[in-house]
Amino acid sequence: MKRSYFGTDGIRGQSNTFPMTPDLAMRVGIAVGTIFRRGSHRHRVVIGKDTRLSGYMLENAMVAGFTAAGVDAFVLGPIPTPAVAMLTRSLRADIGVMISASHNPYEDNGIKLFGPDGYKLSDDLEQQIEELLEKDIYSQLAKADDIGRAKRIDGVHDRYIEHAKRTLPRDVTLQGLRIAIDCANGAAYKVAPAALWELGADVVTIGNEPNGMNINLNCGSTSPTALQKKVDEVRADIGIALDGDADRVVIVDENGTIIDGDQLMAVIAETWADNQILRGNGIVATVMSNLGLERFLGGKGLELARTKVGDRYVVEHMRQHDFNVGGEQSGHIVLSDYGTTGDGLVAALQILACAKRLDKPVSEICRRFEPVPQLLRNVRISGGKPLEDNQVRQAIADAESELSRNGRLVIRPSGTEPLIRVMAEGDDRSQIERIVNDLIGVIANVRTAA
Repeated sequence: MKRSYFGTDGIRGQSNTFPMTPDLAMRVGIAVGTIFRRGSHRHRVVIGKDTRLSGYMLENAMVAGFTAAGVDAFVLGPIPTPAVAMLTRSLRADIGVMISASHNPYEDNGIKLFGPDGYKLSDDLEQQIEELLEKDIYSQLAKADDIGRAKRIDGVHDRYIEHAKRTLPRDVTLQGLRIAIDCANGAAYKVAPAALWELGADVVTIGNEPNGMNINLNCGSTSPTALQKKVDEVRADIGIALDGDADRVVIVDENGTIIDGDQLMAVIAETWADNQILRGNGIVATVMSNLGLERFLGGKGLELARTKVGDRYVVEHMRQHDFNVGGEQSGHIVLSDYGTTGDGLVAALQILACAKRLDKPVSEICRRFEPVPQLLRNVRISGGKPLEDNQVRQAIADAESELSRNGRLVIRPSGTEPLIRVMAEGDDRSQIERIVNDLIGVIANVRTAA
């Protein structure tokens, strides 16, 4: 069944435009509160957000919805997504909510939902929420004496900082390291620098002055140029770039080279395998991860299990098959020994631990494999289903046949934007560029003709 609200990572869109309106946010609160209102105990929701201007509006709307459904709302304020997942369990809440559009610009916002176990909701639960949103939602309101209460919770930053610090091995400190960190003017602008400093590092912070409109603006994991410059300026040993809600990370080595999630997963997988703590005999990643990672792991006798795009699908596979490392090339790294969702700070701490133990520069430990040439391009669409067109199907089949022995092709609609994403990778860069450009042209012609 086609879904009207939920994409690959919750509900997302432009603020004050459907579906990211205060009215819908309130209705989502009522619907989710109704579905999770199980048993006779006082039900509670924890609500966090990043630093977007629209967060104030949506936070209040969701508080109104949840309390109207008879659920007590614990308001956390700006805090990373992984902290919300952790606090959902720690505070024994029935639901966790993160108001964020992650790496998107400030004009966008979104709603991410977590169950009482701290994991993102299943497709089935999201479908139940959608069905309830289409009904007379106000018939689900609590009676007057059952209306929920709302209060702001203090000390949540300290809880998350301590949680993150405990993930660093006990025999490792960050003393002697100069770390530059870019907080993307987002949710981790207080907690991430504090955690690194408390662990002993000399910390230089940028992207820590949010004003509601500068989140992810020329900063953070999607725009690490400013961090590269800062690493060079202060001669840092490493740069850490988080995104707006701090569930993803990109590393910059001491030379200013960007290190993506695939390389980070390779480091963690090999280190954990050597320490005999890697489960599943490999890791879980998406169809977008580089073929070079797959070949590297295979050379170590380890498996790369692939899922469709979205960290929630990575986590689902990890849970079903008992893996404890997974993630995405974009920098979502999920370490299930420490959390239930991507955590940029915790992933960075694992890289720092490896650097300290090996006493080697980041540039050396984080280049575990040579990436295969990979090209990703997008085609914007206004409607229809261009991937079902016969001409497009034939072009895709021809490209897959050409790449069958030395590469891969992935074509998929975006889960958050009106785009078709075309990705190809293989050993011959010129071949990859030609294949992607040809496919883009075919898809664009079909779109134009439609």
